[in-house]
Amino acid sequence: MKKMPNIIILMPDQFRADCTGASGNKFIKTPNIDKIAERGIFFENCFTTTPLCMPARASFVSGLYPHNHKMWENKGNLPPDDETFFHHLKETGYFTAYIGKSHFYEHGKFHMKEKEPYMHARGIDYVYETTGPWATVTTDSYMTDYLKEKGLLSVFREDYVERKKNRFSTHPSPLPEEDYLDSYVGKQAVKFLKEYNNDKPLCLFVGFPGPHEPWDPPEKYAEIYNSVEVPEPIPSGDIPPWVPEKVRERLKKERERFPHLDEEKLKKVKRNYYGKITLIDYWIGKIIDVLYEKNWFDNSLIIFWSDHGEMLGDHGLFFKQVFYESSVKVPLIIKMPENMNKGKRIKSLVEIIDVFPTILDISNSSPSERCLGKTLLPLIEDEINSHR
Repeated sequence: MKKMPNIIILMPDQFRADCTGASGNKFIKTPNIDKIAERGIFFENCFTTTPLCMPARASFVSGLYPHNHKMWENKGNLPPDDETFFHHLKETGYFTAYIGKSHFYEHGKFHMKEKEPYMHARGIDYVYETTGPWATVTTDSYMTDYLKEKGLLSVFREDYVERKKNRFSTHPSPLPEEDYLDSYVGKQAVKFLKEYNNDKPLCLFVGFPGPHEPWDPPEKYAEIYNSVEVPEPIPSGDIPPWVPEKVRERLKKERERFPHLDEEKLKKVKRNYYGKITLIDYWIGKIIDVLYEKNWFDNSLIIFWSDHGEMLGDHGLFFKQVFYESSVKVPLIIKMPENMNKGKRIKSLVEIIDVFPTILDISNSSPSERCLGKTLLPLIEDEINSHR
């Protein structure tokens, strides 16, 4: 019987589709993500169901659109035992693990260990959760425990409270590189993989907190792009006449939210965003190294994706929550077991909910009766030319 592949899902938060070397970005340094693309399949036109954290993540694990799972914003949660691809993998014999940010429920003033029963009910055996950057100020986790032990939590939280007053602060993080949020999650993933000795095939989901703003990479990564001429943002211009009035008003309000940044300030924001990406890429490289050390790489299914993009000044906007391409288009790279169809690039329109049935197909798991995604295997195997 053919050995079931290990499944490694790598998910940074708020990562633009055009921010890898593999996507043609000549300014950014992402050698390890690019290596996954070289050995995998690069989807050039993947879109999220909605450019916002919780509803997009709910769609990914449930295979449903927001109007089906009813999560429209960063509030509430899916029912704890609601079907996910983790449930199907467990039935097939997989051990499921989650390290880092999940955001399957609202953050608040509690320790995330309290939510582990909820995460187990979602089909996840091993849970080691953290929040994203901003929620770290109020929500405790293994990561804040670690920062507290090192005497770094107070200075970190105080810095974030000040940054909240000026969302466009660009000074480096007060945390050392080895203690920064993405480094912490990366180290935990590496440690887990090295120590994993279960006979069951593994599905590990790694949720990096970055490159979600604030624009605060550690000093080393804040300096990497100082002399790089990063690309100019898409000009704001007039809102086209075909845009419905309700949407037009929303866009005007969104533009009014943001200060006018001078050219140098805008470049620094983008350089720091790139710096956070390059740090995440470093830890993805460390994860790949462990897969090679354990002789797992070739037979692993590796999936790299993000919940949504980042406007980064395009159209006069920042963050997400609008259906401009900078916000709604996301990266998707799938490295198949045995490196099947490596280096292939697919232009067809695909969605993040299509990953759910693809994982089930590749792992020979039972199909979902309600998932609205469409398996990507026919595209990958050249059986069809157009997916949607």
